[in-house]
Amino acid sequence: MKRLLAALAALLLAPACLAIGPYVEGEPLPAGELPALMGRLEQRLRDDGFTVVGRHLPPGLPKHGSLVVTDPALTQAARRAGGSAILAAPIRIGVRSDGSVSYTNPGYWGRAYLRGGFDAAEPALQAVRARLAHALGERGAFGGDVPEAELSAYRYMIGMERIDSPRHELNGFASFDEALGTVRANLAQGLGGTSAVYEIVLPEAKLAVIGVAMNDPDSGEGWWAGRIGPDHVAALPYEIYIVDGKVYALYGRYRIALSWPALGMGQFMRIVRAPDLIHATLGRLAGAGTR
Repeated sequence: MKRLLAALAALLLAPACLAIGPYVEGEPLPAGELPALMGRLEQRLRDDGFTVVGRHLPPGLPKHGSLVVTDPALTQAARRAGGSAILAAPIRIGVRSDGSVSYTNPGYWGRAYLRGGFDAAEPALQAVRARLAHALGERGAFGGDVPEAELSAYRYMIGMERIDSPRHELNGFASFDEALGTVRANLAQGLGGTSAVYEIVLPEAKLAVIGVAMNDPDSGEGWWAGRIGPDHVAALPYEIYIVDGKVYALYGRYRIALSWPALGMGQFMRIVRAPDLIHATLGRLAGAGTR
């Protein structure tokens, strides 16, 4: 009887303990040059209704690249939820020269970024996941297991930032247009060794997310992502986002941990300088110093 009760309790508690990974492994392509591989994937994604908004070849990671796509279901979910939910609008696809393909899991990132808006968006996100699987294949999730219920308030460990941390704010402006114009102008100048990868702008909602390549060999993504695992190339590029007149970037102790949740503290200590370096770089794009 005790065993039966224990089994029943486990079944009842299982839904609350479901875990989910940040990435999905796609079907591999034959090895080849990255631009050609990316072109093949772009066509498949377009054929399945996605809009390709960017292509990224991170300096310092010569065998790795990423594509960025979006979809009306994603932008609509971001518009409805508002605020930092704009981060859920892009889907990133990782590509390696050996033909490996991966992509961000909509259920994982949707729970983290849409938060209270996730339940309403879940059917649309499931449809997006199905179309990604059709276009790219689906061999299973990888990259770590985080309980689904924890993602809306995720943090790597006590004392570190969550999605709603005030530390993410970089600068404030009188209007959305001024904020967006400042970031665009600074990216066009390549301030801090940066360049733009993509942008998704919802002007009527005063929301925008812009993918940023950080190209400095000593402090950019080639350095820190190379140290902790470039196989997670679908984590790149990093992004800056705008809500009304405020410019934000997720602080690295949240954004990097969310992207590499399975890494141990010793591995993160190898890039202990990265969160502040990233924040300083993106702060310059926002027209401000670090906070």
